[in-house]
Amino acid sequence: HVQLVESGGGSVQAGGSLRLSCEISGYTTTLRRSVGWFRQRPGKDREGLAVLWIGGATTTYADSVKGRFIITCDKAKDLVYLQMNGLQPEDTAMYSCAAVFLGGSWYDGRRYKYWGQGTQVTVS
Repeated sequence: HVQLVESGGGSVQAGGSLRLSCEISGYTTTLRRSVGWFRQRPGKDREGLAVLWIGGATTTYADSVKGRFIITCDKAKDLVYLQMNGLQPEDTAMYSCAAVFLGGSWYDGRRYKYWGQGTQVTVS
């Protein structure tokens, strides 16, 4: 049974940083697939932020976060991180990780098989 658990969210002032973690269990080979980070802002559709492609070899970012957010992984610990810098109030959202990309558009959340519950980030 695959589980994804996010952590690291919280409240931060504008300009600050947070590092989110996504712990994957039950399917260690998941990290051989793609893992993505998404967010859903109040009143907005879910937004794909970044994806770590197979084995962590390459990454892709949404234009909205490119240069501010960095996705990395620790394969030994089955963890995927999202380092978020220069946070602004518009980054306030529920952040979630997703694993096992099924093909299609990487930023489309419907193309991922497993999801975590999410962690809230509030920027003031």
